Amino acid sequence: MAEEKDFPPNLLTEEMKHSNGDFVAPDGLCWLSVLSCLLLACSYVGSLYVWRSDLPRDHPTVIKRRFTSVLIVSGLSPLFVWAWREFTGVRTGPSLLALMGIRFEGLIPAVILPLVLTMVLFLGPLMQLAMDCPWSFMDGIRVAFDPWFWMLCFSDMRWLRNQVVAPLTEELVFRACMLPMLVPCAGPSIAIFTCPLFFGVAHFHHVIELLRFRQGTLSGIFLSAVFQFSYTAVFGAYTAFIFIRTGHLMGPVLCHSFCNYMGFPAISTALEHPHRLTVLSSYLLGVLLFLLFLFPFTDPSYYGLPTPVCTLTSSPSSLCLS
Repeated sequence: MAEEKDFPPNLLTEEMKHSNGDFVAPDGLCWLSVLSCLLLACSYVGSLYVWRSDLPRDHPTVIKRRFTSVLIVSGLSPLFVWAWREFTGVRTGPSLLALMGIRFEGLIPAVILPLVLTMVLFLGPLMQLAMDCPWSFMDGIRVAFDPWFWMLCFSDMRWLRNQVVAPLTEELVFRACMLPMLVPCAGPSIAIFTCPLFFGVAHFHHVIELLRFRQGTLSGIFLSAVFQFSYTAVFGAYTAFIFIRTGHLMGPVLCHSFCNYMGFPAISTALEHPHRLTVLSSYLLGVLLFLLFLFPFTDPSYYGLPTPVCTLTSSPSSLCLS
């Protein structure tokens, strides 16, 4: 483990420290950080509804229009971080892009290790998928390297939304932009669990469309919304953890895309599977290996110690140390 004395001096303003070196947020910093995150979340969700349409959300026309609006908001989202930094007076050594996880140092491990870690967690669903897939392993390899297959994928608006645009824009807005604003106020540990609340609440907008198109009963829609909030909040905490530990945006984006592809694990189906013991054992093994590899695979020393967002703390957090 890195020694605390090796951690570079923090880059916060002197008003943010007591004489004994303990961190103290200046008056109004936390309120301004939370309000900035709330405004950013509202801007992202609100951009989905600037288009008037009677079509459902999965219609290609609706998806294309929403691509335009969320890409504009996401492109402007760094301005929220810049404005927050100017108003609060928080001095940062790393550039704005580096704070948002857009940098080259440690990029290769940031692309590989978090995704492998997430795949380990999904060992059970992956085993279940492999058992039920009619293709052989070699068939899968051939499809993966077939340009026509990828052309079909990128021409499918739903696939493009779920695997590319949503992971990229949501991780940029809800992790890369919000965490640098929350960490100086709350510290890395609390920020990991605070940031996903904005992400989870942002997904409540699906309730509007379910009610609008009468897709289920009121109680069913409410339970679905509560479940989705819980699931997205837990997932958001996980990707926030990856972002802080690695200091890269790419890892959370790839993990988000993979989880969107896999969906929530079909545990009920696993319980009824013909090879139930093997599948359930894979579920358990995946969780155990995930917990075992969680910290080693996200060791900040692989990605450039300290990660940029960790320089926003007044003292080194255990999350920022190897």
